[in-house]
Amino acid sequence: MSCGEPHETDCSEVLDHLYEFLDREMPEGDCTKFEVHFEECSPCLEKYGLEQAVKKLVKRCCGQDDVPTDLRSKVMGRIDLIRAGEAVPEQGLTVQDTGRSASAAE
Repeated sequence: MSCGEPHETDCSEVLDHLYEFLDREMPEGDCTKFEVHFEECSPCLEKYGLEQAVKKLVKRCCGQDDVPTDLRSKVMGRIDLIRAGEAVPEQGLTVQDTGRSASAAE
């Protein structure tokens, strides 16, 4: 995704680190770079707004549930693999603490 215009911070970098920005898990200087980018790039701003809305919806609907530590680790590991462009195994995640599989929880 790109608006076709050159930016100091590339669209791909912004989109690769969008959730870090949303969660404020990046240095303040990087947050400032992203904010400037959103002012210049409407496609990225639109994607940011969509992801922000999804995050709020998930928090509202599921915010009271505690996530087992091992499940969080497995999910974050898969996200890292996807971001790195590596193949992700097709096997389902099992939540041993609750006795449910990830597909059964849907």
